Amino acid sequence: MATGTHGRYLLETPPAAGPAPLLIGFHGYGEGAEAQLDRMRRIPGADRWLLVSIQGLHRFYNRRANEVVASWMTRQDRALAIADNLAYVAAVLDRVRRDYPGAPRTVFSGFSQGVAMTFRAIAASPVPIDGVIAAGGDVPPELDAAVVGRARTALVCHGTRDEWYTSEVFERDVRRLREAHVTVQPVEFDGGHEWSDAVVQAAGAFLRERLE
Repeated sequence: MATGTHGRYLLETPPAAGPAPLLIGFHGYGEGAEAQLDRMRRIPGADRWLLVSIQGLHRFYNRRANEVVASWMTRQDRALAIADNLAYVAAVLDRVRRDYPGAPRTVFSGFSQGVAMTFRAIAASPVPIDGVIAAGGDVPPELDAAVVGRARTALVCHGTRDEWYTSEVFERDVRRLREAHVTVQPVEFDGGHEWSDAVVQAAGAFLRERLE
């Protein structure tokens, strides 16, 4: 049964006036929009970008921390949840572009479960996306090469001790992206399932390149 619901996103504008590039963020499982916004803030040069962190529609309590967190989907009614998420993300981006017109570039960023949402959102976007920053999560297996290729350029990051996003999956994703003619910058760092300092520095260089 289809029904309506409300989503939540956080937005942070750069200090400079005028059109700014968009950096869109997708958090991981059991997190809120604040978590991905904090990750994006850490990126060198991110203060030149309009930061938008979108929270998953499926909210629940992290009882240990007594906070509200979210996920993008579960295996139950998965296809329907994906469709709901894509419509929701499209609505957020429509509003942001209407309220802040003239963005010269748009980059998507995701961590963990948010990486899959990032690639799905790029695939469904009616406008070109200039790049994706992906850390600790895989490219959805159901996306074919033509759809994956819409990412154009990607920074794909993997911790060598990550038990969730393994080396095997990381190597498979890099191969899939290159076969789809995406320009890939793979980054492996000494760490686990995290948005590490190595990711932050690589993301800073990636964003600079998008503005050159």
